[in-house]
Amino acid sequence: MAKFKSTTEVLRIIKNKEQIRNFSVIAHVDHGKTTMSDSLLAASGIIAPSAAGKALAMDFDKEEQERGITIYQANVTLHFTQKDKEFVINMIDTPGHVDFSGRVIRSLRAIDGATVVCDAVEGIMTQTETVTRMALEERVRPVLFINKVDRLIKELRLTPEKMQETLAGVVSSFNQLVDTYAEPEYKDKWKVSIQDASVTFGSAKDKWAFNVDIMKEKGITFKDVIDAYKNEKVEDLVARAPLADAVLGMVVKHVPPPHVAQKYRIPQIWKGDLESDIGKALLACSDDGPTIMMVVNMVLDPAAGPVAIGRLFSGTIKDGQTVNIIDAKREGRVQSVNFFMGNQREQVGELGAGNIPALLGLTEARAGNTISSVKGIPMFEGVKYVSEPVVQVAIEPKHPKDLPKLVEVLKQLTIEDPNLVVKIDEESGETLVAGMGVLHLDVATHRIQDAKVEIITSEPLINYRETVKGTCEPIMSKSPNRHNKIFMKVEPLEPAIAHMLRTGEISDMKDKKVVADLLKGAGWDTDTIKRIMKLDPRGNVMINGTKGVQFIQESTDSINSGFEEVMKEGPLCKEQMRDCKFIFTHFVPHEDTAHRGLSQLGPASRRACMGALLTAGTTILEPMLAIEVRVPTDLVGNVATVLSGKRGKVLDMQQKGAASIIVGEIPASETFTLSEAMRGQTAGRATWNTSFKAWTELPKSIAATAIAEIRKRKGLAPTPPGIEEYIDRE
Repeated sequence: MAKFKSTTEVLRIIKNKEQIRNFSVIAHVDHGKTTMSDSLLAASGIIAPSAAGKALAMDFDKEEQERGITIYQANVTLHFTQKDKEFVINMIDTPGHVDFSGRVIRSLRAIDGATVVCDAVEGIMTQTETVTRMALEERVRPVLFINKVDRLIKELRLTPEKMQETLAGVVSSFNQLVDTYAEPEYKDKWKVSIQDASVTFGSAKDKWAFNVDIMKEKGITFKDVIDAYKNEKVEDLVARAPLADAVLGMVVKHVPPPHVAQKYRIPQIWKGDLESDIGKALLACSDDGPTIMMVVNMVLDPAAGPVAIGRLFSGTIKDGQTVNIIDAKREGRVQSVNFFMGNQREQVGELGAGNIPALLGLTEARAGNTISSVKGIPMFEGVKYVSEPVVQVAIEPKHPKDLPKLVEVLKQLTIEDPNLVVKIDEESGETLVAGMGVLHLDVATHRIQDAKVEIITSEPLINYRETVKGTCEPIMSKSPNRHNKIFMKVEPLEPAIAHMLRTGEISDMKDKKVVADLLKGAGWDTDTIKRIMKLDPRGNVMINGTKGVQFIQESTDSINSGFEEVMKEGPLCKEQMRDCKFIFTHFVPHEDTAHRGLSQLGPASRRACMGALLTAGTTILEPMLAIEVRVPTDLVGNVATVLSGKRGKVLDMQQKGAASIIVGEIPASETFTLSEAMRGQTAGRATWNTSFKAWTELPKSIAATAIAEIRKRKGLAPTPPGIEEYIDRE
């Protein structure tokens, strides 16, 4: 039994970067990540061995324990000794449910390796594929832990030969993922194999595991495993092959230490000059370089306030140090540098590069921010999320006096979870909270109730988007005082550019030269690039197409403000716009500054954008979800009936043993009653999961009704405004 190390010993070990490993546990929901993490904690002496697998120590939140799933990513530091060499292993246990995939992606930025946990019977599932793809995009090296091997013996009663064949099948389908998503130079290097011990087999619930290295060392075979279950001697098996030795041994062997990993990870996640002093310090993971850290997670400590947890890529961070929060263009002062000892936060005073510090005092920092001791350095690449918030609920306090408290709680929730979007509708006074799915919102509303605020919530509502369909000739709108004229036209924006805007690859904050190079690559000419007035992160652009007009420079901000208003609330039903390219073609301003201020040009620009959209023709988009249903083969027809009855369709079918896997798509608005329909048709024998796929146009047959319903909910007139409201004739 390993003894828990004292903080001083851990700090001594991490002076040598060779002895640090940073990894996370990722997988499909319910494949056993947290149960496995328990055994690792027990081996490090953090929890009692008897509680491992039941304690679910990483699910420290009451909500997580009640639901039996992981919601928040949890950091923990383990101590591991292998052949007299000591290692400090920083581990992040992540959620598997698709609604919380944003938390997984942020965690990947802080680590260098990922242990992918996979169920031996169910094999590689959709979410396993999604998280593996995200890890490979971040250049995080995967290793594989095949869990629930006991099911092959107890449920499927396989012989040792058949068992090896099944497991080899899981390994090869995992390697197919690596082959599909890894970059060319890592495709072969990062494939997992049973021979080099980058694959471990075991049962997290029963706390045993082994790989080739352990087999050679202890002389264990699959036959021993089957005998242990047949003769009820699983305890002997656990004593011979404890789970932690195999999993942590695999992590130490295959996950690179931070100074090795940063050589190939930094070029992927930081687009600054690698030849500069800062670039060299980052690549070398140098303790003596400037302090540069990326925040990946914010946690609110009831006693200490916001805690910024992130990966320190260069330099040393100390108590009392003043740092720049590059994204917010603010300074902050680190009150204390902490470190996770087990799952407790310990104050350490200072930490070197390659670690995962938790900093107190940076109240302005947010997940995704770059923190640096040097001003004005290039920021780390934004984190690319696989999904967008598509479901929302309206909430209000039961007692009006609780409103200030509700606003405060919502503010705290959005600090912890950037994927929750809170907006207050100024006209109806509603507070809307948008999230990745119904479960995501359910958890958020429970958190509000835990803060002793009684709230009333609406039924979940779907978020829609609006976009432009056609193009139009320039139209003209006048300012309220009739002294300024703005001419505007609109056309659909190229999908590739809209995508770069939404992922944050190009934005007003980014270096102009980098943005210009990306747009040139997408086919724009230099003249158009120079004339960009505004890049909107929802995927819209405003371009100045005027020639030789006076006062344009000083009016830009006013004109952009009108454009931004329309991008937030489109003409059809005040939903966000996406994929629009506006061209501001001509401007007739009033000579006198007093007559062409924001109060005149803002409304004129807003009307011109609205008029152009209505002239070109707009449409409403709904979120489409990908769905994967696992069902006994004789019930495939029933599942297809359910999907087609809900405007969905079947795209693919695969046979896996006695079950069939149906891959299809279904509109998000049709999923609220999906479980009743599925249970009714399959007598509860189908299991399924959904994930965001794309925004698709609403069918014409239901678009008019949907628009009327959304407008009614928002307290607007039932029909969208006409063109004549926005266009002025001479």
